[in-house]
Amino acid sequence: MARRAAYRRRRQNRFGMFLACAVVIMLLIVVAVDSVGLTAKRDAYRLKEQELEAQILEEEERTKEIEEYEKYTQTMKYKEEVARDRLGLVYEGEILFKDEN
Repeated sequence: MARRAAYRRRRQNRFGMFLACAVVIMLLIVVAVDSVGLTAKRDAYRLKEQELEAQILEEEERTKEIEEYEKYTQTMKYKEEVARDRLGLVYEGEILFKDEN
């Protein structure tokens, strides 16, 4: 009878070890699959981050251009150009030639 009990315990221990190993293997598979998905997401986020950084640089350049244009519009040269082009004004004694289109 003692032999049977020892055999039964060993058999239960083997079955328990088998179940524990099966659970660990399933957990490893789940983690591996999730890892692949997370890696893909990380790569997508890195790509989006690079695109956004490029947009930021473009907008910073555009901001500089706007600031330079704003400074230019405050100059006398700009005011003269607007007066000549839009209003048709000229300096005293100056002759204006226009194309007939």
